[in-house]
Amino acid sequence: MPGLRTVPDERVADLPTTLRVAIGLILLEAAALVVAALVLTVLAFVHDTTELWAAFAIIGFALLAAAVLALCARGLRRLRPSSRTPVLFIQLLALPVTYSLGFQAGRLAIALPIMAVALVVIGLLMTGSARRMLDRVV
Repeated sequence: MPGLRTVPDERVADLPTTLRVAIGLILLEAAALVVAALVLTVLAFVHDTTELWAAFAIIGFALLAAAVLALCARGLRRLRPSSRTPVLFIQLLALPVTYSLGFQAGRLAIALPIMAVALVVIGLLMTGSARRMLDRVV
């Protein structure tokens, strides 16, 4: 495919630790979103709700974000710079959500880990070693 870079396997094996940790955290976030979608699906059917469409919209958004994160983690592992932007965008979206969840809804135990992971992923993707690996020409 034109425009897409492929990276030899030996280069992927040389990923810096910061990028490896970021990829691991991104995959953890994707898995957590899938679990959250499953829990929300069960809750939507167990509880009486007048706005079932809203529950399914949230479930769909969680599954979409999980798919995007998983695909971007794969792209980062293959050193595709275009994978970094959607990850950073989702992490930045997570910050106001965690603020609302933690401080307005009073669920700090849920919000703080999500906020911490988002901030750590942003920081890891902005480190010099990660930027050098993703921004270089192959």
